[in-house]
Amino acid sequence: MQLQVITPDKTLFEGTAKIVQLPGDIGSFELMENHAPIISTLGKGKIKIVGNDNQTEWIEIKSGVVEVLKNKIIILAEPSLN
Repeated sequence: MQLQVITPDKTLFEGTAKIVQLPGDIGSFELMENHAPIISTLGKGKIKIVGNDNQTEWIEIKSGVVEVLKNKIIILAEPSLN
């Protein structure tokens, strides 16, 4: 899947992923290949990105929105200032 994680200031991640775990407003959820189209709000927490090479990357956010369509995921996020 193609993944972009974008903030108002910059792109935090752009590349491919096989699993993306997100902090939804009412609980975490996971996106995998061929996921149904979805638009959802995100709450405070960490985005877990598992790449095709099985490397894991974490991005902490305060809030955001995710759109999934045809194996492309776009996350518009407000980064955490930790």
